Amino acid sequence: MPAWRKLLKGPSIQRDVQEIRDLVVRYIKEETVQPLKDLGRFALYGALGSVFVGFGTVMLLLGALRMLQDVFPVLDGSLSWIPYLVIAVLAAGVIALTAWRILSGEARRRLKKPS
Repeated sequence: MPAWRKLLKGPSIQRDVQEIRDLVVRYIKEETVQPLKDLGRFALYGALGSVFVGFGTVMLLLGALRMLQDVFPVLDGSLSWIPYLVIAVLAAGVIALTAWRILSGEARRRLKKPS
């Protein structure tokens, strides 16, 4: 058996190879798996927060509609559509404000890439 084969079979080389393998596996986990977990958690909390904000907005609009119907009894009968129109315009305003804030922030900076 050649002398160099004895070197490769020694416990020192096998231990070094095992340490390198462990280091590579740990590095891959830290640099890929953990960021993916963090990204998933970020997306989950963002989606859950969006659902709650959307539900709260709908409830506020519904409350405003009921308030208009209760405070202004003159809007009964043939004028009962006016509170619905007011709330529809208010909802359109909320949607427009949301779209404006989304498009005026990070999205606009991404669209204006330097040439």
